[in-house]
Amino acid sequence: MKTTVKEITSSLLHELWQQYLRRVSYAREYSNLVSAKGGKIVNDHIAFRSLNTHTGEQPEGIRAFKHILECLEYKPVLKYKFQVKKLNAVHFEHPDPMFPKIFVSQLEVSEIPGWAKEIIDKTVVDAPYIISDNAIELLNILKEKKELPSEAADILVYELAGYFRRPWQTPRKEDVLKLNDVSQYAAWVMLHGNSVNHFTALINYQQVKEWPNLATTCEGLRQAGIPLKENIEGEEGSILQQSATLAVKEVVDVLDENGQLDEIEWTYAYYELAERGYVEENGVKKIFSGFLGEQATHLFDMTQTREN
Repeated sequence: MKTTVKEITSSLLHELWQQYLRRVSYAREYSNLVSAKGGKIVNDHIAFRSLNTHTGEQPEGIRAFKHILECLEYKPVLKYKFQVKKLNAVHFEHPDPMFPKIFVSQLEVSEIPGWAKEIIDKTVVDAPYIISDNAIELLNILKEKKELPSEAADILVYELAGYFRRPWQTPRKEDVLKLNDVSQYAAWVMLHGNSVNHFTALINYQQVKEWPNLATTCEGLRQAGIPLKENIEGEEGSILQQSATLAVKEVVDVLDENGQLDEIEWTYAYYELAERGYVEENGVKKIFSGFLGEQATHLFDMTQTREN
């Protein structure tokens, strides 16, 4: 039996979604509400964050994800720059438009204050590459042959799913708090590493009669007790509108001033909601598939709270 690259990609995306649902209660609640109303849960995109600096054996920045995504038939489409936040990003798309887009950003560590760069570099410099040699070989075979024996495919999906976590050593609590004053993005990545930053529901395909658009969906979720950001990014009828739940918090391991294991409560992930409009390309009307920089800038801040 053989398993195709598309089937392997689908299995990995499913596993990442299940991991995310276990951690993000608001996404579970959304899924339950939509399912109860006979609707569909279709994810528009998945986002990851990274650090553009030497991260041990793991490729740095966006490359930490790109080298895997390209073996799964994802291709880079557009680049984005967020000057104030010192971030660059790329979004990737799969040939099947029903597969979620992948939005990967990176903090330009060389552009933040020297003391902050030193904190990051000393924490991540010895990060291991948490994919085995066997999985790397399987990825290369998959990229070339577009399929694997089914048993090998299962092994690869299992290994890749384990890649999406923090690969480097446990950070010091004091360092995380200091970094947070400069870049809450940096503090988040120090704690969560390669973990999914967020999934995003595509409201266009939701198929809930009483929630025909983003505004009615947000109102319905609020009435169900799910906390959301106050406003919707983008105008009604525009090519892209987005909102999001607040971020859930997790208790994360850190080291205290004596190097002993300690804990800190920190934001993990939110569930984003997107409604896409249409654009015309070569006389053909199609759904807008890109991202808008100003909206994304505001949504980066969803992992920031009054406490951190």
